[in-house]
Amino acid sequence: MSGEFEWIDEEAGPVVRPYAMTGGRTKPSSTAFDLLSMVVATGAEISPRAHLSSQHRQLLGLVSRARPLAEIASDIELPVGVIRVLLGDLLDQGLILVRPPMPAATSPAESLLLEVINGLRAL
Repeated sequence: MSGEFEWIDEEAGPVVRPYAMTGGRTKPSSTAFDLLSMVVATGAEISPRAHLSSQHRQLLGLVSRARPLAEIASDIELPVGVIRVLLGDLLDQGLILVRPPMPAATSPAESLLLEVINGLRAL
């Protein structure tokens, strides 16, 4: 038996704890982030003094079109808490906009949804 241990499977890639990505921060700088909040990049130029990690840059690429926070977290495969902190950094730098979720009063009528369901079942 060899004295060497394999701690990480090569296919898994580098392992970084989520708190390391946020610098140990657990709370976002803004309370604007609900799971259904829509996030979109502003298209603003990134300041040369901005210290953006690869995760920040990956998030900016994901929000080139408006997307809900829950979908972003799913696509990037990081905990929602980490995503909120990283998006808070981008919001502070003016690189993203956050829109609150639609109020329930503006959602489609139940009768319309039932018609869609029945139409789909008829297919």
